[in-house]
Amino acid sequence: MQQRKAKVVWGGAESAAAQEIPAMAMARNGSWPEVEGASEHSPVPRKKRLALDEKRWNTVVNVMLVAFVMAVPPVIVVFAGGGIVPSVWIAAAKAQLRRGSSHVSFPYARNPPDKLLGGLLPDGLDERSCRSRYESSMYSRNPARRPSPHLIAKLRRHEELQRRCGPNTDAYSRAVQHLRAGKSVDSPECKYVVSISYRGLGNRILAAASAFLYAVLTDRVLLVDPSNEMDELFCEPFPGTTWLLPRRDFPLASYTNFSIDTAESYGNMLKNKVLSADVPLPAFVYLHLDHDYGDEDKMFFCDDDQRLLSNVQWLVMRTDMYTVPGLFLVTAFQEELDMLFPERDAVFHHLARYLFHPTNHVWGLVTRYYRAYLSRAELRLGVQVRNFDPWTLESPVVLRQITSCLWKEKLLPEVLDTEERSMPLMPGGSTRTTAVLVTSLRSWYYERIKGLYWDRATATGEDVSVHQPSHEGQQQYGKKSHDDRAWAEMYLLSLCDVLVTSGWSTFGYVAQGIGGMTPWVLHKPTNVTSPPEPPCFRDMSMEPCFHAPHVYDCKLKRGADTGKMLPHVRNCEDVSWGLKLVDTNLYKT
Repeated sequence: MQQRKAKVVWGGAESAAAQEIPAMAMARNGSWPEVEGASEHSPVPRKKRLALDEKRWNTVVNVMLVAFVMAVPPVIVVFAGGGIVPSVWIAAAKAQLRRGSSHVSFPYARNPPDKLLGGLLPDGLDERSCRSRYESSMYSRNPARRPSPHLIAKLRRHEELQRRCGPNTDAYSRAVQHLRAGKSVDSPECKYVVSISYRGLGNRILAAASAFLYAVLTDRVLLVDPSNEMDELFCEPFPGTTWLLPRRDFPLASYTNFSIDTAESYGNMLKNKVLSADVPLPAFVYLHLDHDYGDEDKMFFCDDDQRLLSNVQWLVMRTDMYTVPGLFLVTAFQEELDMLFPERDAVFHHLARYLFHPTNHVWGLVTRYYRAYLSRAELRLGVQVRNFDPWTLESPVVLRQITSCLWKEKLLPEVLDTEERSMPLMPGGSTRTTAVLVTSLRSWYYERIKGLYWDRATATGEDVSVHQPSHEGQQQYGKKSHDDRAWAEMYLLSLCDVLVTSGWSTFGYVAQGIGGMTPWVLHKPTNVTSPPEPPCFRDMSMEPCFHAPHVYDCKLKRGADTGKMLPHVRNCEDVSWGLKLVDTNLYKT
């Protein structure tokens, strides 16, 4: 039988770094540069000899620098410019010396770390209490989007609002007294939006991000319901204050039980004609923006209704969705949104990297796993598998869909049907390595993908390792250890170079947004006998999908396709009736 020809998936010549002779090998072979002129009579041509000498001297300098870093106490290294190198970089330097100067995992990021993320983050917060805030840029290789100057200035002003009106201030105490008394206030000095936290972690993150952007647009203080470990999963994002609602003294004791039937919901108030510009405003309004909200609730996305709500001091919001695309359809917000986010496909990218920083415990889960299993790979591929139907939990059809996507899109090399062929190594070199990070509630898909690449050789000769941090079996709402691992795995996915996600999944939405990656998306499987064709597609942007948007033209007061109103608000591909923000310069219909 004719041997199958190896199919080259990752093209390109070997990098110069991969062909360098490791520094320690040079020392053993006596090839260190000696005295000036020692190589004058070498048979090697002079030009090539000069290049080799320069490379060797660079290696000597690198080894000396790494040796210096190893010699100092592994706490901090202070340079003349006043910069401080955290211990993670010293650990990386030690690992670099062990592995050789050509290894791509040092430094972790391809570019120098930018701990303030281009000005997105405020400076001066305690680094020890939240290590992830200023260390995260050291781990990501993907180039992050730069926040606009207007967004940076707006965030600094909003931080001041949070400090001036947030919990433990006189203004907050007065606002709580008004709420307790059931009084409305004309032109209140401080206004608030409370975000209810419920459902899965991905939903909670998208809901908090949506509430935060609404707070920024309307000059309201954001207070997040601390339920479901929101206080233990994320660091405080605002300097000098808290974003957590003090539940003990909050007058609306049952706010977490508010639903579509709550009398104080905006939709019910409109329906019952108890809220209008002609009657006194209530002390608070409940905004039911959940997946089951009604037509009256959806009037929230209309200009007239926003003008009415702008004078209510307290808003309580429940949503399990990313409602940001709907805010872009509110005419009153559009000019400000254009200045805040000139790149419309990076809205959640900026919101998430500003708001959501893993606490030290979760960050430890992330960094330990990253260093142990992902940091040494030349390519890191994340595969997020979410099964919505029982038959997909352990399905050969879905497995075939996943591998078909990976191979057709050339994200992983195919495997050979023939016996393994030995790939000769360059002196001091190695084969290309790819680490695949699989996240799923079950281990079935991970075990089969791992077995596939262990049992057979790849067509390109590269080495593929497959890893899965956990497999919880099923989603467990309100369990801290489950949420810790879920948050850590979202963040690990965001640190990959390439990402494959499952359609409809908020888990994948969060990972792609934080990582700044437009993913390949697996179609939701519907046929128990054959996978979808094509098995996956490249998404139109890295923005999450708004799963249940309003379908109403507020100006014409009639039903409308809201996915065709603005060029940068389109219908999603995974949820065809949903809405997604896109950059029209990058994506064309």
